[in-house]
Amino acid sequence: MAMSKGTCHYNRQMWEDESFPILCQTCLVQVRDEILGTKQDVPKSEINREYYSQMLDKAVHNSDATEAFGALKDAPSSEILEKLARNSPYYKRNLPHICSFWVKGECKRGEECPYRHEKPTDPSDPLSQQNIKDRYFGVNDPVAEKLLKRASEMPKPVPPEDKSITTLYIGNVNDQIDEEDLRSYFYQFGEIRSISLVRKASCAFVQFTRRQAAEDAIKNSFQKLTIKNNKLTIRWGKSQGKRKDNDDDDDGKNGPATKSSKIVAVPGLPVGTPDYFGLSSSSLDTVASSSKSKNSDPNPIPPLNANIYYPSQDPSRMGSLLLKHTRP
Repeated sequence: MAMSKGTCHYNRQMWEDESFPILCQTCLVQVRDEILGTKQDVPKSEINREYYSQMLDKAVHNSDATEAFGALKDAPSSEILEKLARNSPYYKRNLPHICSFWVKGECKRGEECPYRHEKPTDPSDPLSQQNIKDRYFGVNDPVAEKLLKRASEMPKPVPPEDKSITTLYIGNVNDQIDEEDLRSYFYQFGEIRSISLVRKASCAFVQFTRRQAAEDAIKNSFQKLTIKNNKLTIRWGKSQGKRKDNDDDDDGKNGPATKSSKIVAVPGLPVGTPDYFGLSSSSLDTVASSSKSKNSDPNPIPPLNANIYYPSQDPSRMGSLLLKHTRP
């Protein structure tokens, strides 16, 4: 029996030809109400509930089903809800059910079975105990608790303990963004003392006159700062003293050796190595002074008749003994 749209002519209300979406959308009421801070109190008496439902039906019929009504109409938009929203389709919802015979070990269809041969979820998992009642009323919804936990674990800008810091670091600043663009955006949060652009590092520093203005700027712009279609990063700046201490610690751990560090001698060299190049400690100062005065080459060529010492030339280096050969 063909049930496709082209062959099946049973279309009494002509709703399949319209642009009305034939989709099923899961509404997380608990997440929405808790983040937006809205609460719709339903009347408890029968007469008031009837009047309340009539007013809701009237609001739905007068709208185009795309705009919010009631308490959600006056609620502001939330950036957290946009971050928690799924950007890709959720295909697991359309998967077939789990084969109960396969779970018991009695499925005889094998690969031809239209149901999934997978283990069910753990009964102790809160997500396995879902019901439409909790989802509809937004009470004790395990999926909503999971999303709210994810929202609480999102990174947030932590203000520094030093109250004198009023500078914000702006990253990913390209050549299209100039000082006027930054000033026109950040001036809404408070008076700006100075703006410094560092083109080589593709960053900028915005300094406010008051600490509260800097806190408001980073609170309202963290992970959502976009200027001229370019997403910028923003975080707190560091004081000069703290930045210097961090640089010194990094140089001591990962940086090169300082001037005061001693040079370790190469192990394995013989004690009596001949000094062909004049690099002894007593003659270093003499060579350095003579090279500066006469502008000569600091690396002189060794004499041609001199023999350069190599450790591999020593026959007794590996423990061998020299035998004296006598004539018979």
